[in-house]
Amino acid sequence: MSDDADVIVVGAGLAGLVATYELVRAGRKVLVVDQENEANLGGQAFWSLGGLFFVNSPEQRRMGIKDSYDLALADWMGSAAFDREREDHWPRQWAKAYVNFAAGEKRSYLYGLGLKVTATVGWAERGAGTAGGHGNSVPRFHLTWGTGPEVVRVFREPVLAAAARGLVTFKYRHRVDDLIVEGGAAVGVRGSVLVPSSEPRGAASSREPAGEFELRAQAVVVTSGGIGGDHDLVRKNWPVERMGPAPRSMVTGVPAYVDGRMLGITEEAGGSIVNRDRMWHYTEGLKNWDPIWPGHGIRIIPGPSSLWLDATGRRLPAPLFPGHDTLGTLKHIVGTGHDYTWFVLTRSIVEKEFALSGSEQNPDITGKDLKLVLSRVRKGAPGPVQAFLDHGEDFVIRRSLRDLVDGMNGISPGPKLELDQVEREILARDREIDNGYSKDFQVMSMRNARAYWPDRITRVAKPHRLLDPAHGPLIAVRLHVLTRKTLGGLETTLDSQVVRPDGTPFDGLYAAGEVAGFGGGGVHGYNALEGTFLGGCIFSGRAAGRALARRLA
Repeated sequence: MSDDADVIVVGAGLAGLVATYELVRAGRKVLVVDQENEANLGGQAFWSLGGLFFVNSPEQRRMGIKDSYDLALADWMGSAAFDREREDHWPRQWAKAYVNFAAGEKRSYLYGLGLKVTATVGWAERGAGTAGGHGNSVPRFHLTWGTGPEVVRVFREPVLAAAARGLVTFKYRHRVDDLIVEGGAAVGVRGSVLVPSSEPRGAASSREPAGEFELRAQAVVVTSGGIGGDHDLVRKNWPVERMGPAPRSMVTGVPAYVDGRMLGITEEAGGSIVNRDRMWHYTEGLKNWDPIWPGHGIRIIPGPSSLWLDATGRRLPAPLFPGHDTLGTLKHIVGTGHDYTWFVLTRSIVEKEFALSGSEQNPDITGKDLKLVLSRVRKGAPGPVQAFLDHGEDFVIRRSLRDLVDGMNGISPGPKLELDQVEREILARDREIDNGYSKDFQVMSMRNARAYWPDRITRVAKPHRLLDPAHGPLIAVRLHVLTRKTLGGLETTLDSQVVRPDGTPFDGLYAAGEVAGFGGGGVHGYNALEGTFLGGCIFSGRAAGRALARRLA
């Protein structure tokens, strides 16, 4: 097959696959260009937990959850806190369109492709403590049955079938260095052919060039992802005035190829980047004991019961509790002058409440093994969690508090913790456990979480004293800032067409997924509600593919 195509898609991740899927449905010929090898088809989405944001779904209704478009939009807008007249013009419109998609066609669209979700609905980002502010008022996190690889599969398979029919050509190890613009329109790409690579999925690969290439088409769709794999770029864009200084030390939640190169290349060609200071990084990162990419970090998805201490042993203030307000917590942490914090908990809490983000950390759900999934309700930590307890350098397990603090000081990169300070925080928290009511906001949150029966059964430990030996041993976990998502990006219309700095559409140039802030240059605003990143790739890739299918008709 020759290289001529109707559309060039730069990036073989989820957004690129979705755009390609929509184009080949309309009979268009697509050329997919990616700097990695074939093993990385599906990109970053493959490694995800596969969470999807649905509104008023059958799963929610079966759980007794009352959700609606209006409630979800209020939560989204309260979290996004859009406040920029120029840069938030398109993100505001994308937000309304995406919530409408999540409350309507999204589920049937994905189910029609064969994707299913698990029966229970998770409650992520529970919020900053006010009804009109950040956070999900109700559980909306629908876990894909098969996690990220399944989300990728339902688009990969029809795209590969189209490739067998001659409609799609893949150009792996082709790194785009320039967009070709003629007469004000994007008409192709040029760059370097990299040396062959046999590295496994996610592993860093060589950037040594072996040749050059130039490819042309009627339009170009940029779907190359964000900046989370490049710490220098993260720090360059870090919102110092709003969030404080960038952390000196971070772990990396995405493969090295998430390097942000196409953002600069597209901007140089004339595309508009907006909200580049908005980003989403987690505060519960672990150093992976079995890393795949450089600096590989894994996020704990915690239940609400762990006691969260800063580097000096002081409890984080309300409402900065596990699972509540990611960026509010991040701002507080960097404001302490230290890049790490501590969870203090018990064996009972780790067995019930600890989950790890990532498809490879959840082999039961990724492998669709129902018997193995049901084993989660039995006593004992899930296998991947136990592996971190056994091998992870961030874990300390001891029978007494004195020994625990000694162990924490043994791995502390900063100030030494004082036993008296840690003990005061634990005893104050433990005193609030004896009654069914409390003045402690975290204890209130724990009881609120257990009022949601799926959480009570599978996710939230029965409240107990941390110093109760019946629930021991004690566990401390050192937590790192973990890089993840770019919330700003290329400014796009609702058709995913890139906009120039003067607000006019860029002819022939489209962008989708994280490189476009998941739509419009920042559909999330300042905060994400979780389960919205994969959905943003799907929605914006779908918009790009359908718009070009119409335009090229």
